[in-house]
Amino acid sequence: MSEKMVLVCNGGEAGNIMPALIFATSGVALDYEVYFFFSPGGAKWSLKGELEKLGTPKGLPNPVELFNTLIEYAEKVTLCELALENKGIDPKDVRDEHIVIEKLPPFLMDVEGATMTFTF
Repeated sequence: MSEKMVLVCNGGEAGNIMPALIFATSGVALDYEVYFFFSPGGAKWSLKGELEKLGTPKGLPNPVELFNTLIEYAEKVTLCELALENKGIDPKDVRDEHIVIEKLPPFLMDVEGATMTFTF
């Protein structure tokens, strides 16, 4: 069984989402079970069109391509349910149907025993 790796995107700046996606997709490449969580602070990155606004930052991978890799290979990508009311998010605006909208406790139960946790 591979090791669990947890990533939390907790902010709305490029400096939050880019390292989170780079770490997550690197974990996927190393065969970790990757679990990604958008907290309310980082929730905008789970919405349609937001990653596209970044373009491809100089010297970095394309964030849309990173996200597509993440959504295809991660164990779970979660948007915190609290973000819906807190940030005024309509679930139909979430960028991918594979993003799970749920409370934090079920996510924490899924990642129990994780050996690596990163927050950006």
